[in-house]
Amino acid sequence: MGDNSGKKILLAHGSGGILSHRLIEEVFLKAFTDPLLAPLNDQALFDPPNPPSVSKFAFTTDSYVVSPIFFPGGDIGKLSVCGTINDLAVGGAEPLYMSASFIIEEGTELSVLEKVVDSMARTARAAGVRIVTGDTKVVERGKGDGIFINTAGIGVVTDGIELSPARISPGDSVIVSGTIGDHGIAVLAHREGIMMDSPVQSDCAPLHGLVKDILINAGGVKAMRDPTRGGLATILNELASQSGTSILVREEAIPIREEVRGACEILGFDPLYLANEGKLVAVVSGESAPGVVEIMKKNPFGSDAALIGTVAEEPKGKVLLETSIGNRRIIEKLSGEQLPRIC
Repeated sequence: MGDNSGKKILLAHGSGGILSHRLIEEVFLKAFTDPLLAPLNDQALFDPPNPPSVSKFAFTTDSYVVSPIFFPGGDIGKLSVCGTINDLAVGGAEPLYMSASFIIEEGTELSVLEKVVDSMARTARAAGVRIVTGDTKVVERGKGDGIFINTAGIGVVTDGIELSPARISPGDSVIVSGTIGDHGIAVLAHREGIMMDSPVQSDCAPLHGLVKDILINAGGVKAMRDPTRGGLATILNELASQSGTSILVREEAIPIREEVRGACEILGFDPLYLANEGKLVAVVSGESAPGVVEIMKKNPFGSDAALIGTVAEEPKGKVLLETSIGNRRIIEKLSGEQLPRIC
């Protein structure tokens, strides 16, 4: 990284010529060392997993435009890898391969790009996921915002795993794997220069290991989702709508850090709608719920897991919140954008 200190991205880095090839070799190939990527073809060719154990392939894509690109607990590179992994994991899939495409604004410091790419590489290696293909484009100064990343991910679902909101039924329990709102407040506070006595760190993390622990060691798992944009409230509404059921959650049972709660009270935000990047929501059968919570708590990414609600038959498609004083109110889907450029 020292050799590129002070150097900036030029439009020629996206031309496909000498500078493009140099950027690929000195930045991307250096970080994403993988024999499937090394040939630099327009595609990655790999053998399919062992067919007898695989019932389905899972495929996802996402784009990351977070501002700022570095924030407490993570950065746009780590976020892009974890977000792709988690989208596969909550479908019951084991993540295997990723693509990574970059849209870079002219004038971006090359050292900044290297830092982002190195973060992606470290996160992917630690998670056992391979980045095997990608692309790079450069846009004129003022036509972007530093770095945008688009990813795609491929994973496999083994026989016997079926997660779907269609399987949710009255009597099921709703579990969240940990405290909510951490990512949203961490990014907002850093973006706006808000000083906090106890700074909040983003919860950005890969959750496929946690999901695997649950699926191997517990039965009765019906559906999983990761409450990213729109937060917990929006995901619960989606699950209720897609399953044709009602979900009742208890306000006092929802784990929220005091720092997040305090920041929300001062800034006028509802933590139920804040983005999370290292949490999941699981709907499980009522009898399985205590065991699932216990399994989650043994994993570092589920240590604050809590049973927060139950599934009922009516009112269909609605989410109700039971407040600390015993009243009930409807939790609607997020209307508009509470916090833009959060992931």
